Amino acid sequence: MKQQLTTWNHLSAAPHRSLFLVGALQGVMTLLWWVYDLAGRYAIVGSASTWSVAPTWSHAYLMIYGFFPFFILGFLFTTYPNWMSGDKVKSREYMATCLLMAIGVLLFYVGMLTGKSVVIAGVAVMLAGWSVACYVLLRVMMGASGSDKRHAMVTSTALLLGWLGVACYLLWLMTDSWMLLNFSRTAGVWFFLLPIVLTVSHRMIPFFSSRVLDDYVMVRPYWMLWLMLICIVGHGFLQLLDRASYLWVVDLPLAAFALYLSYQWGFLRSFSVSLLAVLHISFAWLGVSMLLYGAQSLALMLSGGQTFILGLAPLHALAIGFFASMVLGMASRVTIGHSGRPLVLDPVTWQLFIGFQAATVIRILADVAPATANMAPWLYLFAGLIWLGCFVLWAIRYAPIYWRQRIDGKAG
Repeated sequence: MKQQLTTWNHLSAAPHRSLFLVGALQGVMTLLWWVYDLAGRYAIVGSASTWSVAPTWSHAYLMIYGFFPFFILGFLFTTYPNWMSGDKVKSREYMATCLLMAIGVLLFYVGMLTGKSVVIAGVAVMLAGWSVACYVLLRVMMGASGSDKRHAMVTSTALLLGWLGVACYLLWLMTDSWMLLNFSRTAGVWFFLLPIVLTVSHRMIPFFSSRVLDDYVMVRPYWMLWLMLICIVGHGFLQLLDRASYLWVVDLPLAAFALYLSYQWGFLRSFSVSLLAVLHISFAWLGVSMLLYGAQSLALMLSGGQTFILGLAPLHALAIGFFASMVLGMASRVTIGHSGRPLVLDPVTWQLFIGFQAATVIRILADVAPATANMAPWLYLFAGLIWLGCFVLWAIRYAPIYWRQRIDGKAG
């Protein structure tokens, strides 16, 4: 009993501990389930499984709303008070968020096997946890004494739109309205995930770079951040309106801005420090993915909407290359730093990060290389297995840190 109490005390000692732990477990679970489903669907191993919710939309929900948010909220609960000199988030608040969202995800998995009503209950419980998080972060932001709240205002707005995306998914489960599902999956990427990950990158990558690179000039143009956010939101609305042929109008400028920031932030110089390089490499995928989106949109326009040349390659360049790689990089840095360890990325974690990059490239090639057309299902599965293997090893390495005391004996 005493040991259990000690474990609980360590898990609740800081916001990132419990949320990152569930995020790590969920990263393993959602990829394990997806790889299993892909193997059966393409008759590679076993046969297709029957789920209460279509696997494509289950996969979308679990990745967008059931995986990334645990890491995002663990990070924001930690950084909001530091960004704006605000009140610390109370233990009962971030633990309530974590437990509600974890129970919601668990019910979602159970419901896929037992019935849609249980999935609905799971999404509703997760939405309750998300509501707690929105309330707490908005309270911290509104009451903070710091004068610069620009980044927090963007991330808070995106978090509210993510809440709306979960609510629409819940309503879709109850009504089967395609419009609600379409908004949920579009909002999840373009109104929630991308604005948050971009804004955190804009805030943290130049800051981290300035701490370790000599003679570093910090470049953090807010006007460019606002234009990039306008492009992102524009992409989301064009996608909702089914105007894919016009996406290049916002995607190519967004790609140009992202590539410019990669250069200005010192992409090549970052390779001298692996803990920094993982963030710069992750951010570079934003420029690459938007170039792919822009090229696909131009091809659609020039062909009269007949040539969908890249399939889902742009989406996976964004989701695996940018989102997942940035989560791995940021979560590793936060975990190392907040456990009292030296801020150095060990060779094993670096290799796992490289594995993520390999999974991204393989998943892209499955859709863009004509020679791989017949092998596409195998490449889908191979990319998933690489990502799963890397994340399992990452979780084995980092998860125990969350329920143990800091090695320097400090609190937190």
